[in-house]
Amino acid sequence: MELTRYPLQDYCALLTREGLLAAPLPAGLDLERTVELVCCDSRQVGPGTLFICKGAHFRPEFLSQAARQGAFAYVSQTSYPQVELPCILVSDLRRAMARLAVRYYNDPSQRLAVIGITGTKGKSSTAYYLKAILDEHLSAKGGVCGVISSIDTDDGVEHFESHLTTPEPLELQRHFANALSAGLEYLVMEVSSQALKYHRTLGVRFAAACFLNIGRDHISPVEHPDFEDYFQSKLKLFAQAELACVNLDCDRAGPVLAAARRDCGRVLTFSRRDPDADVYGSGIGKQGHGIRFHAAAQGLDRDFCLGMPGLFNVDNALAAIAVCRGLGIPEGAVAAGLERARVPGRMEVFTSADGGVTAIVDYAHNRMSFETLFQSVRAEYPGRRIVTVFGCPGRKAFDRRRDLGEVSGQSSDLVVLTEEDSGEEDTLSICREIAGHVSAQGCPYEIQPNRGEAIRQAVLSCAEPSVLLITGKGAETRQKRGTEYIDTPSDVDYVQAFLREYDARQAAQAQPGAEAPTTQAGA
Repeated sequence: MELTRYPLQDYCALLTREGLLAAPLPAGLDLERTVELVCCDSRQVGPGTLFICKGAHFRPEFLSQAARQGAFAYVSQTSYPQVELPCILVSDLRRAMARLAVRYYNDPSQRLAVIGITGTKGKSSTAYYLKAILDEHLSAKGGVCGVISSIDTDDGVEHFESHLTTPEPLELQRHFANALSAGLEYLVMEVSSQALKYHRTLGVRFAAACFLNIGRDHISPVEHPDFEDYFQSKLKLFAQAELACVNLDCDRAGPVLAAARRDCGRVLTFSRRDPDADVYGSGIGKQGHGIRFHAAAQGLDRDFCLGMPGLFNVDNALAAIAVCRGLGIPEGAVAAGLERARVPGRMEVFTSADGGVTAIVDYAHNRMSFETLFQSVRAEYPGRRIVTVFGCPGRKAFDRRRDLGEVSGQSSDLVVLTEEDSGEEDTLSICREIAGHVSAQGCPYEIQPNRGEAIRQAVLSCAEPSVLLITGKGAETRQKRGTEYIDTPSDVDYVQAFLREYDARQAAQAQPGAEAPTTQAGA
């Protein structure tokens, strides 16, 4: 799909209407010139570019490079007189960038059914449940649903592993435009509190907005200063949506519901506790490797089967059902989609040949998700020894070190602490801080900075029926070390490799004289 190009005067008029211009437009600005590209990366600049000076580490050299490569004007909160290029000075660069991105990509969310999901936990699983359902719904005509998540991004044109839950505005609007050019009707996306606070999704029209839950997380000097800021940031999603779906069982459900009713024309609720909810779930139980539950709503009264484990995933399934009812998706597609849905790196279960080791790879990474995960594991695997492998990221979400240490220490028989995107912090220091909270609960712990070796130790240490919980990274294949991301095997890759080694060792022990193989842990 060819984008319509607009002259610079259209962009300036937009900034004026939004009250974002901080100074009169400079003399010499060619308002009639067509903007061929809007970007903030000097390496991408070509002739006719409107360049955006973005980022805490922005340097004038980037603007000079943009000018040499063909930029004819720039947008910034700071002027750079040393660079001979007209400056469009704005009062809020983040809001300006979002508005300019929407204009440049021809406001694609107006023609695409975008479903936004926010919450402290469960965003990825709910997104993939909805994608599976909508893929089922669209299958007769060969269509699929796009997805933008913390796991991966697939807009029908580009498909890659994600590194931000919600992309920056120019990238986000490009994905929407790609989805339209690929003929997609629906796109499901996770919407983070940071994206809402810093206006990454400003100007996006959401066909539906789903609020899953709220708990303490992302409180740090570089994220949210306090819980209230985190909570209020998430509530902003409703103001951009036509339909709101709200979990009545979540903390602060009253204020969440009030905000939804204030900002949205339609509101649907879902719950496992309140039979008066628009979608009510009950009769939850394990069925094989999956979960069975009953859902009741107006015109709906039937059992559903989730094809993946985790009793807590029923909440995410109810959210998906509520969204689909609001969008008019047939019941049959909902049932079939939920049964076949799989989420990479979320509640992926692997079992040793002798059945003695069950390894679960999950993305749980905050107090709420840890508490829910342990509660589900104790119910689904009663009497088993629990070994937990995890770490915490560097220089953010500092409360997690206490929270995850306490919860894992209360619920595990052994905790193995390791690397988890330590970045510019020392991995050992992070692990030792967590360890203090683990040991305060009376739980033994080990520290192994090499994540692969930590998982290997946990797998091979099992001498009795055990459940291994490997959390925090899921299917991710990169570790942040220093300021760079280094390619590594995923936790899924590690678990599969070390279970094979465990199986071989068990087989060798059953055959006197045989030598057990060894698997290298990798990076």
